[in-house]
Amino acid sequence: MSAALERARLAYQEHRWTTARVAFTEAEREGPLPARDLELAATSAFLLGLETDGIDTLTRAHEAFLAENDVSSAARCAAWLGIQLLTHGNRARGGGWLARAQRLVQGHGEPEDAQGFLLIPVGLGSLYTGDVDVALRAFDRLAEFAQRFGDRDISCIAQLGRGQARLMAGRVEEGMSLFDEAMVAVTADEISPLPAGIIYCAVIGFCHLVYDLQRAREWTVALDHWCASQPDMISFSAQCQAHRSALYRLHGAWSDAYSAALIAVERYGWGDRDAAYGAFYQKGEIERLRGQFEEAEESYRRAGETGFDPQPGLALLSLARGQVEVALALIRAAVQGADPATRRRLLPASVAIELAAGHVDTARAAADELRTLSSDIRMPMLQASASHAEAAVLLQEGDAHGALVEARRASALWRDLDVPYELAQCRAVVGHAHRMLEDDVSADLEFQGARAIFVELGAGPSVEELDAVHRQLSDTPLTARELEVLQLVASGLTNKAIAAELYLSEKTVARHISNIFAKLDLQSRAAATAYAYQHRLV
Repeated sequence: MSAALERARLAYQEHRWTTARVAFTEAEREGPLPARDLELAATSAFLLGLETDGIDTLTRAHEAFLAENDVSSAARCAAWLGIQLLTHGNRARGGGWLARAQRLVQGHGEPEDAQGFLLIPVGLGSLYTGDVDVALRAFDRLAEFAQRFGDRDISCIAQLGRGQARLMAGRVEEGMSLFDEAMVAVTADEISPLPAGIIYCAVIGFCHLVYDLQRAREWTVALDHWCASQPDMISFSAQCQAHRSALYRLHGAWSDAYSAALIAVERYGWGDRDAAYGAFYQKGEIERLRGQFEEAEESYRRAGETGFDPQPGLALLSLARGQVEVALALIRAAVQGADPATRRRLLPASVAIELAAGHVDTARAAADELRTLSSDIRMPMLQASASHAEAAVLLQEGDAHGALVEARRASALWRDLDVPYELAQCRAVVGHAHRMLEDDVSADLEFQGARAIFVELGAGPSVEELDAVHRQLSDTPLTARELEVLQLVASGLTNKAIAAELYLSEKTVARHISNIFAKLDLQSRAAATAYAYQHRLV
């Protein structure tokens, strides 16, 4: 064995991918490499983000295995080539390689471990089309192959697929348990680097999807350490930074979140192509929250180019710009037909946008669905989102006491989770509830607390929105309830309709209107309507 080949193998074992790739190239100049070494060289190239180089080298490994009459290994290479190409949108080439792998396996007579790889695209394709039952069967069979042949790589991929299928079927606890089982092997360095990176990134994404913040934190830290131990690795490193950005954003470290998103974008450009959506979406989220709307729009556009809908971020951006109807169309299109896990992620934004559009009944339906979808998942973050949404709807329905109970419950959960932006939003809801109950002192304390958090975070649009509400309330001598009645009068409702809307008696509504006329020195409903529009109270 040449010195260069010895260096290459050692560097590969130590996860020094650049050194390994250079040494394999040097060794190949001295003579043809064995098929197994070509396969290792291809893996090194893939991990360095050199996709074309990796595809070419793995193709040569496939041909070398055939020359060595190792049909099983040749079929394994063909299957990995098909999966890699399909993952990056090369459907024709990817399908061709999978067909070749299938032909090799079938022509070999006895079942081979490589046959299991052919079930991966079947399972993934079924998941993407929403056929959960077919996906479950495919990944269950994949697990049987892994057990039969003792293949840890296939076993972990099977666990990942089985977990995802159960997640899509609404069996969240089962799914997360299967993810944990796969991650035990990954963190113990029991599987090859390519499937390890795939599983790391996929599991963290699913943790965010089901609001499992604790698991997301734990596995993101593990992924960060794994990437740090391989500093020249490009593949998965950008995805790691995107996951870090999401956690930083949740915990209020927005500058760190933006820096991580920028690194993710940069490393995506270096070759971690699977990171495109997460990198640009997280960048857009920070820009939207900071009020950098044009930059956010561009980031969401780049995220959308991956084929995944950048929601709810893009819809919330439209809402922040005052484009309520656009936001409404975007969020409704995203929610329609989404699987339960995705709906859970979208429904909080759906409630906010429906309320902004004045569709209280539709917001109520979304809040109820969120509560139902979260009833069997005891994740604190999901419970906080459900209570937060419920409080916002109750407030618009005129139930200030109920809104106060739910908003306080959500605030406590957001505080325990250390999620400051959502906590500030919730405190604003508490403030509005106190104002509706004519407890102006408590309302001002909550508004001031919310504003302080928004200022510290750099959430400019939220600060402006809260200040606008404060100016609106300060510029009128009316109580919160009187202001609410005035707004309904200005919308053309009769006393009877206002009473029904606010769950009050007609007598109480009449008294409020009398007080409004007296305080504002008005003589008619028409004059009250004009006053409301002149002072931008509606």
